Amino acid sequence: MKLRKFLMIAAPLALVACAEEAEVVEEVVETESAEVLTTANGAPTGTGAVTNAAGEPLGSTDVNADGTYQDFDQAGEVVAEGTWAVVDGKTCFEPITEGVDAMCWTETEPAEDGSFTATPDEGDPVTVTPVVSEEGA
Repeated sequence: MKLRKFLMIAAPLALVACAEEAEVVEEVVETESAEVLTTANGAPTGTGAVTNAAGEPLGSTDVNADGTYQDFDQAGEVVAEGTWAVVDGKTCFEPITEGVDAMCWTETEPAEDGSFTATPDEGDPVTVTPVVSEEGA
């Protein structure tokens, strides 16, 4: 008989304890959401094809969500790599590649297709057009 009374008291307590644990787990999940990095104009990270003002291809750039980047020439060879960050409303690239200077770019709002114009502090503007992977198509 004592076992029966114990179970009648213990069962509701066990349910309350489980419910409290579930609430704690939910709170942890909500607070662990990762920050999504975007360039200064709000464009998402990813690969972009780069062209000059005449529309001639210059290569591509991979702007990664972890704050790193790589620039490629038309043959697909890496020509610069390093880190990037948004500084004073511009997207700035800090290369680790020898002989490549740091640059900051002012970007226009992305068009419907995601493309935008990026103008460096010194030099000619370029157009960056997102590259959609075969998997994303």
